[in-house]
Amino acid sequence: MFRPWVPERVRPWMYIVFAALFQLSSGVYFANLQHMMGATSLMREDIQLVAMFGVVGVNMPFPFLFRYKLRFTNQQLLINAALVIAACNILALYVTWLPALCAISYIAGYFKLCGTFECFSNIRLWLSPKQDFGIFLPSMYIIILAAMPGSNWIAQQMTILTGSWQSVHWLMTALMLTVALLVFICTQPWRMMPFRLPLVSLDWLGCILWSALMLQVIWLFTYGEYYNWWDSPLWRAVLVSFPLTLLVTIGRMRHIRHPYIDPKVWPHARLIPILAMFFVAEVMNATPHALQGTLTGGVLHWGFTTTQQFYLFEMLGYAAGCVFTILWGRETPNWGRLPRMGFKYTRLLSVGFFCLLMYQVLLYFYVSPSLNVERLWLPTFLRTFGYAIFFATMTIYLKDLIEFPTFFMALTVSGFIRNGVGESVCSGLYNYGLRRQIADALSRGIHSDYTQVLMVAIKEMFGVMCLIGTFTLLLMLLYDVQPVRSTMKRMLPLRKLVRLMASR
Repeated sequence: MFRPWVPERVRPWMYIVFAALFQLSSGVYFANLQHMMGATSLMREDIQLVAMFGVVGVNMPFPFLFRYKLRFTNQQLLINAALVIAACNILALYVTWLPALCAISYIAGYFKLCGTFECFSNIRLWLSPKQDFGIFLPSMYIIILAAMPGSNWIAQQMTILTGSWQSVHWLMTALMLTVALLVFICTQPWRMMPFRLPLVSLDWLGCILWSALMLQVIWLFTYGEYYNWWDSPLWRAVLVSFPLTLLVTIGRMRHIRHPYIDPKVWPHARLIPILAMFFVAEVMNATPHALQGTLTGGVLHWGFTTTQQFYLFEMLGYAAGCVFTILWGRETPNWGRLPRMGFKYTRLLSVGFFCLLMYQVLLYFYVSPSLNVERLWLPTFLRTFGYAIFFATMTIYLKDLIEFPTFFMALTVSGFIRNGVGESVCSGLYNYGLRRQIADALSRGIHSDYTQVLMVAIKEMFGVMCLIGTFTLLLMLLYDVQPVRSTMKRMLPLRKLVRLMASR
């Protein structure tokens, strides 16, 4: 793919840098939420919805990625992805109409994953010559997960340095144009196959329908508190339209030859437990945005110049968790001399979830009006460390349990929980729980000060999460005990159980 004059040692690292820049880019940067609200006259919920459109866009290209790779050259894919993202960053500065801004964010997220996949697919054998996904996937997630707080940190730093929230868009535009220029200069049109595979059999409408299904759920829980849930006719209309979209999507999936998601993916025995585990991790990982953000902003009144340091510890935690996952397996990576421990991945899941639980426990005891910022460094690191372990390990399980032809479809299905829906649902429920706790405390006259009531409500919500997390961790530890696992049996169906009891 590279031209002969490019040194061989530099080539894979160029792809690493390109992938990192793709992941740092976005159509809308959530760290600039307050500034965008003032400049565009949009509500907080509107900016959140626009950001979630980008997250959904990242999830949807998975079933098409290999078809793109067999249709276009490496040079075409990378240049087009970089140019489209650069154009989206420029358009996001001047477009204020909410539907158009949502479409821009979705397109930017879509091509963001296309460019990232093209970079990592070319260096897969460089990262793991034995094609060990226990090495390749965590190595990839070091960049993918660390780029999420990294993008927000860069956005806030650019705002502080230049005094303008638009500066990060111009920076990312310049970086994407630089990527396109370097790809054009350093690579040549190389094709994996001697012919171009057509794209006529791709289910574009199925992709749109599944995207709409996700975005309806996200809209319901993003605007739920604003419209007071059932009290709004608009909210009820969107709720009624959701099952209709679901029926149309499932009907199309079952009756066309090449659906966007093959029906064979859903009956897989291991898929539902994996989705359930992803949802539990999202529930535990959503508390910083809904509860910690309310604490630091509504009670402690910290500005973004204070909270931006959390992004650094999040990046460190994500990277450390992925490296720990790599060292947990059995085979030794060729790029390092550190031996791997060779333990079971079920124990690794327990370690990751324990770190997520410790974040909830520490925050429960830390909630107070005298909390200083340094005390939140360790909980932030533990949460991201555990989430990186959980995220990478569950993806490794998904790769081992799902056949390769449907693996990328299964990634999209798991992304229904991981990419946007899980976070939106949990944030909406947390906000609803806080409002109920505050209203209950004020109605009973327990406290007269609203700030004190808010702080008590946050503490109670963290306490509930500690109980849920402890119960889940006990189940995971029980499953990891070999004598218990070997003697587990499925419960009899209710009809057989009634007949068996009646015969006795």
